[in-house]
Amino acid sequence: MNRAPLGEAELVPPQRTLALPLRKTFRALLFALLLSSAWSAALILYASPEQVTVVVGEPSPRNIKAPRQVTYISEVKTNEARATAAARVADVYTGPDMEIASRQLQSIGQITTYISAIRQDAFADDAHKRVLIAEIPGLNLSAEVLRTILLLDDAEWQSVVSEASRVLDQIMRDEIRNVHLPDARSSIRRRLSHALSGQQQAVVVALVENLIIPNSFFDAQLTTANREATRNAVEPVYWTILEGESILREGEIVTELALEKLEVLGLLSTGLHWQDCLSAALLAFTLVLALSLYVARTQPLLLERPRRQLLLALTLFIAGVGARLCIPGHTLLPYLFPVAAIAMVVTILLDGHLAIMVSAIMALIVGHNAAGSLELTVYAFISGVIAALSLWRLDHLGMFVRSAVQVALANAAVLLAFRLRTTAYEPTALVQLLGMALANAVLSASLAFVAFAAIGRLFGITTSLQLLELARPTHPLFRQLLIEAPGSYHHSIVVSNMAERAAEAIGADPLLARVGSYYHDIGKVVRPYFFAENQSDGQNPHDNLDPKTSAEIIIGHTLDGIALARKYGLPDRVRDFIPEHHGTSLVTYFFRRANEESDGADVREEDFRYPGPRPQSRETAIVMLADAIEAAVRANRPATQAETERVIRQITNDRLVAGELDECDLTLRDLDRIREAFYSVLQGVFHPRIQYPEKAQRRAARPSTGT
Repeated sequence: MNRAPLGEAELVPPQRTLALPLRKTFRALLFALLLSSAWSAALILYASPEQVTVVVGEPSPRNIKAPRQVTYISEVKTNEARATAAARVADVYTGPDMEIASRQLQSIGQITTYISAIRQDAFADDAHKRVLIAEIPGLNLSAEVLRTILLLDDAEWQSVVSEASRVLDQIMRDEIRNVHLPDARSSIRRRLSHALSGQQQAVVVALVENLIIPNSFFDAQLTTANREATRNAVEPVYWTILEGESILREGEIVTELALEKLEVLGLLSTGLHWQDCLSAALLAFTLVLALSLYVARTQPLLLERPRRQLLLALTLFIAGVGARLCIPGHTLLPYLFPVAAIAMVVTILLDGHLAIMVSAIMALIVGHNAAGSLELTVYAFISGVIAALSLWRLDHLGMFVRSAVQVALANAAVLLAFRLRTTAYEPTALVQLLGMALANAVLSASLAFVAFAAIGRLFGITTSLQLLELARPTHPLFRQLLIEAPGSYHHSIVVSNMAERAAEAIGADPLLARVGSYYHDIGKVVRPYFFAENQSDGQNPHDNLDPKTSAEIIIGHTLDGIALARKYGLPDRVRDFIPEHHGTSLVTYFFRRANEESDGADVREEDFRYPGPRPQSRETAIVMLADAIEAAVRANRPATQAETERVIRQITNDRLVAGELDECDLTLRDLDRIREAFYSVLQGVFHPRIQYPEKAQRRAARPSTGT
């Protein structure tokens, strides 16, 4: 069944669609300006003057000659030779993948079996049969082919089925790349049996050409491995600089080779000049601007949370100053600089994807401070990436030890990769570097553990371990919900499944959404039988109360929930779900009853409205929608998929039009994905029945009993 995107016609108020990106961009630019200013000051303050300052691609300021003779391994010449050798290696493609051929044969068998069933359906007319066949995923059949399929008799159709499988099997045994698809499809007719009629041949061609796909692919890994092997097979190029040799003449354009010679001779300088100040400022601003725009694009909520923003800024500032102090002029200390610790802290307290971006930024800072050392740049980046990945899903403290081991191995691998390819370094020096690599990993894990234990609580950040603890069914407050309000407990479980699936769909925090769902209705344990899901004996205490009192009890469950959350020490981010999942919505049922019973007297709408606040995050907004939709679907029990979709769309639209989603960061695309996620979960939970035409007519003829 083809379903249109849920809610594709909804509109977001234009002032909101413009205001949110402008506000996020402004905060990103402000964040970049402040942090880059601090980094620039650090880079300029600790700049150390040397003898010569030159830049590749610019004229040399004066004549420079070699003060002594040196023979060294030239990275520039070696890389040129290796690049030339690697460029000669041809691309590698895999051979025909028989698993793909087997899957396609299975697919054509399933498709023809399904078409056979449609052909034999005595209760469907030809027009409906053509629609059913046209809706088969992966098939694009013309109207003429659809008519022909139904016109063929059973024997002719069986011949088509057999021939289609045979021809597809022959074609898929050949090597087919993307560029070969037109030729493969054009070869179908040449392979057909002449015993088939023209109509049969047309059907076979239409079926088979839809199922021909590539079975040979570019093997990037093997190609890269071959090229890397070729690169590694190139011997290092030794270069000799003679004493008195002219390295650069005044006005000569500085090349990479000339710069390398200056580095080897110890003549390269980063003296403090206005150019250096501007260079430091531009580097800092460019790097931080890239980071800030990345945050605005992928982590927009970070710009809405000043404490998290401050944590990231302080971490990067301290790291930047530390890099400037520890790296220039030192031999071993740069290998101890804990980029991995920075990545771990950002991963466990902020976000893993952000940690990888921060690792890239810090690696560039390290490389800049190390006079452009590729080895240290790669060393820092790999260390940070491995550290982030090792703590991506932190669920027990032992992962810090495992992370230290992985970072140590990664550090050692990078050092060996760079050092073993040359004889310029003594084994003793290599052992010292490997010791620094191990110390780096231990120091990073230790610093990250301290940060996890102290900084997270200091900045009020809820960690994944806290959330996992709260997700345990043995948590006293969660267990109280199960015992005191089992209906609300079941409702919370279903809502959590919906919220988790929706959070995954839009890139929000699924663990936070799940845990927030568990506790969003915790206040119902105070008066459980005033809520429909906990009324099992048919008695409704609201029947004996006036509407205003009933509304106060219903609304009061959020205040009761907040009080319980504080009593049990729930983190702020989990506690936020309790008031925000209702926002400022109206308790419609009791408001209408109050108006009906008022005899014309004014009824204050404020008395029947939740106090808010509206959802401030994507996760609380998801739970607001999941809560309302689950309750509506459970109450109305939609009998068809269309009815379920209508309920989901209607409630989402109501919340959007009412402005309940104005203060969170959900987009229209997010809402479509959320609806799809809700639909998939609810289909599995409530199992709507297939609505057959006769039953649908009888159902429509009966009066509705819904509320």
